[in-house]
Amino acid sequence: MTPFRKPFRKKTPDIKERVYIAESAVVIGDVTIGCDSSVWPTAVIRGDMHKITIGERTSIQDGSVLHITHASDYNPAGYPLTIGNDVTVGHKAVLHGCTVHDRCLIGIGALVMDGAVIEQEVIVGAGSLVPQGKRLESGYIYKGNPARQSRALTEKERHFLRYSADNYVKLKNDYLTL
Repeated sequence: MTPFRKPFRKKTPDIKERVYIAESAVVIGDVTIGCDSSVWPTAVIRGDMHKITIGERTSIQDGSVLHITHASDYNPAGYPLTIGNDVTVGHKAVLHGCTVHDRCLIGIGALVMDGAVIEQEVIVGAGSLVPQGKRLESGYIYKGNPARQSRALTEKERHFLRYSADNYVKLKNDYLTL
């Protein structure tokens, strides 16, 4: 399968080794995807006006939308989108001009807005809204609209974050052999 990777404004997606991108996914412009990551069906990653960086062993699930905020008079630096290593982004999540550090899980249908920062080892509950500029402290589960700290992660949940990433690496390896 050949994924849809489109240059935009002289920027072509930089896809590292052993990455799986589903044929129906769209990856445009100034996007870097790290080794052993995966982009599943109908995901859209649009780096058309700022940079998107996705780390290693990170999974972008079906129907997710990843975008940025461009630089302007209103926001001179804009907001790139940065996602760390070993992150699982759930189905139909929207990440817009935010930063997600390593070993996080973004729940199904969650929305993470411009300038939000999610520190390492955080779970954002399904359907949650992380408002613009909010910072989520490492080691907790957040849920709701707006997302609020729910409780500390258990050791089992911390281990699950790496397990989830490893599981999707194994699955994408199976898809790469098709």
